[in-house]
Amino acid sequence: MHCPFCKSEDTRVLDSRVADDGGSIRRRRVCPSCERRFSTVEQMQLMVAKRSGATEPFTREKAVAGVRKACKGRPVSEDDLARLGQAVEDTLRAEGWAEVPAHEIGLAILGPLRELDPVAYLRFSSVYKNFASADDFEAEIALMRLEREPETTG
Repeated sequence: MHCPFCKSEDTRVLDSRVADDGGSIRRRRVCPSCERRFSTVEQMQLMVAKRSGATEPFTREKAVAGVRKACKGRPVSEDDLARLGQAVEDTLRAEGWAEVPAHEIGLAILGPLRELDPVAYLRFSSVYKNFASADDFEAEIALMRLEREPETTG
């Protein structure tokens, strides 16, 4: 770990603590060269298992890229997309994935996207769920309407 102040390559860990309910480790460090202190946070690298069998590091930007296409022309800001990407990553980490199947990323996107913009949700899910006809759209819209109706008490 390089010192952020003097760029020395030799730093020493003073203290380590578990943070984010075990999702990361916060380390307090000191640089022997300039004697300044700084903190670092270590977080496990979330890996994506692709259908081909290859694995690659998870990146929020790649997860949001498809969503961005579905949101084209919709009132969805880059900040909205950044929050959605963070929510997806948080969901995957909370579920304890070390190596998440690519399919699960799409599933983690559907919920937050549905709340963000129903039209963008339909666009994204039509590709993700491989809609084959207008009937698939109608069935998804009917499901959305059912879930949106308030529960009646009697």
